[in-house]
This record gives sequence, structure tokens and C-alpha cells, in this order.
Amino acid sequence: MKKFNGFQIKMFMAIIMVLDHIDHIPNLISGDMASIFHIITRCVGVWFAYTAVEGFMYTRSKVKYNIRLATWAGIMFLGNKLIAYLYSSKEIIVYNNIFLTLAIGVLMLNVLYNFKNSTTLVKLVRVILSIAIFVGGIMISEGGIPMIPFMLITYYTRKNTSLRNISYLVFFVILLIFSYTPYETVELTINMMLHNCDWLFITVIPFLYMYNGERGPKNKFTKYFFYVFYPAHLWIIATIAYFVK
Repeated sequence: MKKFNGFQIKMFMAIIMVLDHIDHIPNLISGDMASIFHIITRCVGVWFAYTAVEGFMYTRSKVKYNIRLATWAGIMFLGNKLIAYLYSSKEIIVYNNIFLTLAIGVLMLNVLYNFKNSTTLVKLVRVILSIAIFVGGIMISEGGIPMIPFMLITYYTRKNTSLRNISYLVFFVILLIFSYTPYETVELTINMMLHNCDWLFITVIPFLYMYNGERGPKNKFTKYFFYVFYPAHLWIIATIAYFVK
């Protein structure tokens, strides 16, 4: 099954990611179609979280990698603020910032990296700091609930595929249980679980088996494609929504 390199899967994820956001354009798609797109795109964020862990492990400078993610998170934050200001008359807002989530996750990994070679006191400090980053990341970042724990699991199980899959499944069950809230009817209960469907992160597993472990072409375009595409597509959608609305 391992037929695709990282860039090929990244391109696919970028395409279906757009589907999750086009409902921001008024009257473009139905509510039912928006729900379907929301469900099938739950693999996107965790795929990029997976590649962020890989990038962390193989980069020459883990600190520079973290700074790059944080820098793009800052760029996205400022761009979102500009969009909100320019389109305030029609209340168009872009709140997404997956760069912040990835930067927080990688920061947590930086704190934990080379943990075994630390002194007891340093280990204690690292544990406390990583817990603070973990909790804070879940609370303040986009998709933090599935993505931050997913990155931690991926990092510690990266050398054991069976343990990785079992850990993903355990996390899936935990999220599924916490997403369950009984409503007046079974249909409404299911609909709400599909609306709050962080547990569907598990759909990323087939893509992990299709991934051949290779990065793909190495050039400026492949390196910075997602950094540019992600904010650009959201800001373009916001601009279209402004004129349509």
C-alpha cells in the first residue's frame, strides 16, 4: 500500500482541506454537504501533525524548525486580524491557525527531546513544562484536542507501528466517549457526535499506510507550499464570502 510520498499526500490533504472551509461562502453548498465535508476532512489536521513530528525528528535544527512554525503562526495571526478589520462591516472572520497548533506541539517535543540524558531536576522541570504546554495547547489552539495528544503519541511510538496504532485506537475511544451526549432522539445524538467529531482523527491511519516514508521533491516550492497555501486559501475564501455576502 505504500505508494505515495509525503508531498503527494500533502497535496491531496490540501485539496480536501478546502472542502472543509468553502461553507464559509454563503449559499455555495448545503448544510448537509458542509457536514459531509467536515466529516471526511478530519484526517487533514492530524496528517500535518504527523508530518510535523517527522519534520522535528529529521530536521537539522529542531529549534529553527520550531521558530519557523511559530513565525508562520504569527504571520497567520496578523493576516487574520487584517481580514477581520477589512471585512468587519460584514463580520467576516478567519480564526483558523494550524501553524500555532503545530508550533505548540513541536515546542512540547523540544522540551521532551533527549529526556533520558537529563538530570533528575531537569527531568522534573521538563515534565512540568511539557504538561503546561500540553494543556495550554489543547485549550488555546485550533484542533488542539486531537492534534496535541496525537503528536505526543506519534513521537513516542514512532519506532513501533503496532504500539502506535493501538495508542491511536485508545485515544479514539476516549474521544468517542467524551463526545457522546444523549439527546431527545438517536438521530440527533448521532448528528451531534458527527458535528463534534474530533474522534474521527482515526481516519488518518489508512493514509499512514499509503505513505512510503519519503519526503518527495526537495525544493523551495515543496518546502513552503503548505505555509503559503494554508493561509492563502482561507483569506481567498474570506474575500469571496465578503463580496457574496
